[in-house]
Amino acid sequence: MKVAAQIREPIEQEMALFEKKFHESMSSKVALLNRITYYIVNRKGKQMRPMFVFLTAKMLNKGEVVERTYTGASIIELIHTASLVHDDVVDDSNKRRGFFSINALWKNKIAVLVGDYLFSKGLLVSLERGDYDLLQIISESVRSMSEGELLQIEKARKLDITEEVYYEIIRQKTATLIAACCSMGAASVRPESKEVAIFKRFGELCGMAFQIKDDLFDYGEERIGKPTGIDIKEQKMTLPLIYALNQSSKEKKRWLINSIKNHNKNKKRVKEVIAYVKEAGGLEYAITKMMEFKDEALGLLKEYPDSPYKEALTLMVNYVVERKK
Repeated sequence: MKVAAQIREPIEQEMALFEKKFHESMSSKVALLNRITYYIVNRKGKQMRPMFVFLTAKMLNKGEVVERTYTGASIIELIHTASLVHDDVVDDSNKRRGFFSINALWKNKIAVLVGDYLFSKGLLVSLERGDYDLLQIISESVRSMSEGELLQIEKARKLDITEEVYYEIIRQKTATLIAACCSMGAASVRPESKEVAIFKRFGELCGMAFQIKDDLFDYGEERIGKPTGIDIKEQKMTLPLIYALNQSSKEKKRWLINSIKNHNKNKKRVKEVIAYVKEAGGLEYAITKMMEFKDEALGLLKEYPDSPYKEALTLMVNYVVERKK
C-alpha cells in the first residue's frame, strides 16, 4: 500500500464525508462561480491539510470526530484554496498541479473575486455555528501568511536574509497553515485544552520541515516537482543558499549575490551557483535542520498513547521529509 493510502486509511470515511460537505460549502447562486468551484474541487491535490485536522482530532478523541471537526477541515481547505488562487494571480502562473490555473482560464479579475469569495465562505462557515475559537485560529493564520509573504518580498530586494529571518518567513508563509490544521483538529474535540497549543507547535514543526524539503528540490537532478534552479531565478533566499553565503569569503559572497541579482536568468550561471551551494555543504546543512524539525515534531507525539491515528500522523511527518515532489 502506498504511504498516502496508509495515512488516509484510518480517516477514509471522514474524508469521503468531508469532500461532500466541502463541495456543498462552496455552492453559490451564481452559475459562473459554481462552474469555477466545480473545476477547483475536481482538481484537488493530496488534501494533506484536512487529513491533519481529522487525524489530530481522532487521535485526541478516542477515534471519534464531531461536527466541529468537519467545520474546521472545511475552513482550512476554503482558506487554503483561496490563497492558492490569489498566489497564481500574484505570480502570474498559468498552471497549478499540471492543470490550468483559474486566472489562465478565466482571467485575473475573476480569479481575484473567486479567491475573495472562498475567503469569505471560510469565515462564514466558522460563524454559522458560532465556532469563534476556530475563526480565531484561521484568522491568525491568514494574518501570518500575509506578513510572511511581505517580509520575504522586503528581504528579497536586499538579499540580506539571515537564517533566523528565513525561519520566520517560512514559519509565517508555510508552517502557519499546517499549524492551524493541527490546532483546529485539537480545538474541535478538546476546546481550550493544552492540546490546542501543543498541536499548533506540532503542525508548525511539520510545516518548517516541509518548506525546507521544498527548498532542497531546487538543487535536485530529478525532474520532479519544480524545475531545478527556479528559486534562484526568482531571487528566493533558501536555507542551502543562506548557509553557503555564510560560509563564503567576501569575494565569493559578492559573486553569489551578483549572480542571484543580475545573472539569475543565465542558465550556466545558475548551474554554477547550484554547484557552489552543494560544494559549500548547503544541502547537508539544510537536511540536518529539516530532520531536527521532524524529530521535534515526532517527540511531541510520544506523549500520546499508540493508535492507528498516531501511527498515521507519524507516517505523515516522515512523508513530509521523504516525499519525491
